[in-house]
Amino acid sequence: MHKWLLLSVSLSVICYQTYAQDKKATYFKDITLIDGSGNAAQPHVNLLINADTIVSVISGNHIPPNAKVIDMSGKTVMPLLISGHEHLGLLKGNTSTADNYTRENVIRQLKRYLHYGVGTVLSLGTDQPLVFALRDSSGKGLIPGATILTAGYGFGVKGGSPPPAFGQHTLRPETPEQAISDVDKLAILQPDFIKIWVDDGGGSMPKVAQPVYEAIIKEAHEKGLKVAAHVYFLEDARQLVNAGIDLLAHSIRDKEVDAALITAMKEKGVFYIPTLALDEYGFIYAGQPEWINDPFFIRSLEPGVWDMITSDVYKKEQQEDKNRGKKMRAFMTAVVNLRKLDSAGVKIAMGTDAGAFPVRAQGFSEHLELQLMVEAGLSPLKVISCATLNGATLLGIEKHTGTLVAGKKADFMILDGDPSQDINNTRHIVEVWKNGKKAE
Repeated sequence: MHKWLLLSVSLSVICYQTYAQDKKATYFKDITLIDGSGNAAQPHVNLLINADTIVSVISGNHIPPNAKVIDMSGKTVMPLLISGHEHLGLLKGNTSTADNYTRENVIRQLKRYLHYGVGTVLSLGTDQPLVFALRDSSGKGLIPGATILTAGYGFGVKGGSPPPAFGQHTLRPETPEQAISDVDKLAILQPDFIKIWVDDGGGSMPKVAQPVYEAIIKEAHEKGLKVAAHVYFLEDARQLVNAGIDLLAHSIRDKEVDAALITAMKEKGVFYIPTLALDEYGFIYAGQPEWINDPFFIRSLEPGVWDMITSDVYKKEQQEDKNRGKKMRAFMTAVVNLRKLDSAGVKIAMGTDAGAFPVRAQGFSEHLELQLMVEAGLSPLKVISCATLNGATLLGIEKHTGTLVAGKKADFMILDGDPSQDINNTRHIVEVWKNGKKAE
């Protein structure tokens, strides 16, 4: 017998002996496993968890004594999704405003995300003071739903993004010195990221000055904090990468990326979140999206939104939008840029900017994003790894979650169908498990 096989058998025996008498052990029998690493799906394996932790992935039919056995023949198991760009608490019905931001509303939305197989969300810059206590409770499993990470209060410019309706907590420094002071004050609250809006709203608003965002990035790094940027233009992206940005949280949509930017992003380890769903939402409702009547989509919407977006009045407004052509071209540029950046080896993560406006459905958007990334040219397994392992790496939680391997959290969804063959099978959710417990 080969040495590696002896070692494997020995470890399996130890594993079974360790958990044989533990009634917290659960054995998921005969699954197809997608572990999130980008490796091929593993058919006909078994997953053993104990309490909130993955013990092992087992081939064969070696069931530990006393383990609870759940037969999942024909089902696929994959990690919960991780989103690096969301907004919490703003939506309620057809409205999107800071007035909706309450503990109850945030938790309601976290539960929705988890119901849709999203296990962790980074809320990117529109939060209010109560988010930090919620974040701490969420990390300890004291509140239901997806785990919150937060950038707290984002950085913008006076008269610019984000809109005042999203709250009065946006930091809008006018000088590098003010920017440094603001970062220092925010750092006391221990945000998980820093967010900067660097965009002029298509020429309608002022833009954060380069010396100001350079000061924000430098000071944040000195405080041990990563920085994300809302971005649209190629030249802004170039300057932000040169300044040390960690994450471009939207696609570059005005021009195709060039070799110089690609090289700089790779050398500096910059992550890229394409938010393709956001751009598609900007024009898709003028027609009849294939998913418009899908219950999986409808259930993710706030009350009243489906009636609004399917009305003749709304459809006509979208058809007559004078910027519709520009939005469609921007989407196609975003698709090309995602394909070029991924092919070159730039780190891609998943996010959708859902939660900022009612038409961007929380929960469904993340699955639509996976579909659009595949349609852009990435393989289903690559897209899944972007939305699991890469997201965990971006957020610094990869030691605990993001892949289904021994020692990590038992955070996964069980699917009726294999998304490595058809990415839309991520929408066929049978069960969601987080911290080793089945979500209700």
